[in-house]
Amino acid sequence: MKTIGLIGGMSWESSVEYYRIINEAVRERLGGFHSAKSILYSVDFAEIEILQKRGKWEEATRLMVEAAQQVERGGADFILICTNTMHKMAEEVQKQIRIPLLHIADATRERIREQGLSKIGLLETKFTMEEDFYKGRLVKMYDLEVLVPDGEDREVVHRVIYDELVLDVIDPSSKEKYIMIVENLVRRGAQGVVLGCTEIGLLLRQEDVPVPVFDTTIIHAKAAVDRALAD
Repeated sequence: MKTIGLIGGMSWESSVEYYRIINEAVRERLGGFHSAKSILYSVDFAEIEILQKRGKWEEATRLMVEAAQQVERGGADFILICTNTMHKMAEEVQKQIRIPLLHIADATRERIREQGLSKIGLLETKFTMEEDFYKGRLVKMYDLEVLVPDGEDREVVHRVIYDELVLDVIDPSSKEKYIMIVENLVRRGAQGVVLGCTEIGLLLRQEDVPVPVFDTTIIHAKAAVDRALAD
């Protein structure tokens, strides 16, 4: 079994889900008392959130690179960044380490491909919905059409993530707003929806919406198990 490296804490609520899913999947695959070999470096999200808000992405990149290098020195065989937004600096992180980085968009695209979809909706932070580092990877590398919510709906999605979900607040009224936003994306032609923030799965589930849901936390975590157990 390979050792999984995790850069978490963004937020720790979703990092808990990563750890749970990975270990449950290993036990399911191997049985008995098996659990995953893993190394977790958890950042202080307050530091990251300030840099995001101020647009200081170079400093944020430095923190991610330092975290990845520490995980590598700890003995990890490959690394996951346990959040979608911080994949903004995934390419730079990969350049600064010798072990592979398992990109969350690549793992997600594989699940979308299995269902034969060509047009998907994306719910994420504003940084990810409005910039090209994530959806552009899906469009350019995998020939997907990616729809994001309109301006006002983007604000709602972003606000709920930062004001509620990363603080472990689950508000039923916010869930209803998210459902309506997904329905708007479906009316625009979305055949499925990517929960592109690792906290959104705490609020929205498959049974809540009429199209396939791609929970990136679950997908990324299970892809890590596949890699860890591969021959």
